[in-house]
Amino acid sequence: MRTELAGGREGCRSVSSPALRHFSAANLHAGAAALDGPGVSFLQFQRVVIPAQAPRLTPVHLDSRWGLIMGNFQHKYIKSRTFLRCLAGLAVFVALSVSLVSCGGSTTTLGVGSGTGSITVSLSDPPSCAFPNGSFEHVYVTIRSVQAHMSASAADNSAGWQELTPQLNSAPKQIDLFSLASNACLLATLGNAALPAGTYQQIRLLLVPNSGAMGPLPPTNACAGQGFNCVVLHDGSLHELQLSSQANTGLKIPPGQIVGGPISVGAGQDVDLNIDFNTCASIVPEGSGQYRLKPALTGGQASKNSIGISGTIIDATSGAPVSVGATGAVLVALEQPDKTGADVILRETVADSSGNFNFCPLPPGAIFDVVVVAINGSGAAYNATIAANVPGGTNLNLIPVNIETTSPNMPTSFQGVVTASGGSASIDAAVSALQSVNLPNIGTRGVTIPAEGGNNSASNISVASNTLCPAGAPPSANCAIYTLIEPASNPRIGVFNARTISYSMPLPGAVPYTVRADAFAPLGGGTSSCSPSSKTINLDASGHALNAVPGSTVPVKEVDFAGCS
Repeated sequence: MRTELAGGREGCRSVSSPALRHFSAANLHAGAAALDGPGVSFLQFQRVVIPAQAPRLTPVHLDSRWGLIMGNFQHKYIKSRTFLRCLAGLAVFVALSVSLVSCGGSTTTLGVGSGTGSITVSLSDPPSCAFPNGSFEHVYVTIRSVQAHMSASAADNSAGWQELTPQLNSAPKQIDLFSLASNACLLATLGNAALPAGTYQQIRLLLVPNSGAMGPLPPTNACAGQGFNCVVLHDGSLHELQLSSQANTGLKIPPGQIVGGPISVGAGQDVDLNIDFNTCASIVPEGSGQYRLKPALTGGQASKNSIGISGTIIDATSGAPVSVGATGAVLVALEQPDKTGADVILRETVADSSGNFNFCPLPPGAIFDVVVVAINGSGAAYNATIAANVPGGTNLNLIPVNIETTSPNMPTSFQGVVTASGGSASIDAAVSALQSVNLPNIGTRGVTIPAEGGNNSASNISVASNTLCPAGAPPSANCAIYTLIEPASNPRIGVFNARTISYSMPLPGAVPYTVRADAFAPLGGGTSSCSPSSKTINLDASGHALNAVPGSTVPVKEVDFAGCS
């Protein structure tokens, strides 16, 4: 709903006094009874306009979803036409529980409905970087609130944030994001609440600050002297997970990261909201034993029966699960196109010893691409396999991966430098590798291929020092090095259609890649930095096409960010 108040020459100002909450539709009747002379309020669904001159109040007709119809009003005893116009507008504002905007021409987009619904919030995180696929044994976060807003542009301090988990306000939960098996659905239920019916376009998750300030604390604290949010490495050492202002403003899930679109809550409806905390993409090692949180969260309205996408990864030759031993792994990514049209990873997990995986819960009706990569216990690489156009609720059954036929049959390593200049010139960078694929009946799409090799891949980097800057780097820039271990072959591709899927064989010849880097403000809660904030490179350091070379390290052309702050 768009709401405007248009007065005469005297403007109505935005009002947010708590006293206004006592206004109601009855106040509008009372105010109208005191009016006389030329004054009018003409209201239409989706638009409220109060012209300066008109003979009388006309009926107010609002769509039935508002459940409100107001009749004609006669005006008597006009003392101040502008005041009474504003008073009528204020009463409408409270009757509809919306925000009043100024008469200066500004508008507010609203998604409020009539009545209340309820919501239950859960948390999931299928970890892909737990030891031995990474250095982490545990990652603890302490959650004190989950909130939602109907406006896509609401700021941190805007009015209208709705509390979804009031239980956490007095009893925060400390959760080990790595505590659940990788193919299980829910990590934890965070709470539930009644809330106004409407469409919610932003979500934020607030953590207990590491100082312990800002209210109640959890009954136990696994971080033991390292704040209330921390990582535990495989060697048993504890390290504080740095938050900065994120403890106050929250970890944001903006509209583009709500899978399946905004969260719609109808009157009398009970909705399930799931938040996926992609831990492995959310932690930036800073060196010297320090770790920083760069939140990579997604949310979505989950189905009541926890539908998901599942399957079993097999070696195409033997028909058995890939033998990963102590050092290999089978990684599975759930992806969707972002605003650039390229597939980005929403969730990532590790297949179990039998090759099974399960992404759940998922929003009903949403479509995803599933990308699988593998390295066995002997270090031999497999091609990526892509299952495209897969709806939630699908069991993909057997998904084949082929061991690479190259000599050696080992993955490639892409290594390059990210630089940042301008302002503070310090950024967090997320770096990924993409292969361009032709999807039958869909078209060409860049697909992110998950980085393999555990700690040998460094895709989340802190660009905060000039000590690693190579010759020719921009003046006064900070630099950092990334490494991406990737399949050295083209992928197998299948498109899900009419509940069936078959996979093409990998194309022979050159294996081209594109490297993408995204810049974020350190400790900025996932806020983008630099201009532009995302860059792609498809050339090696010599200016040639960026192609994979089995068993070799391929230097990538430098990625230079400017205008960073």
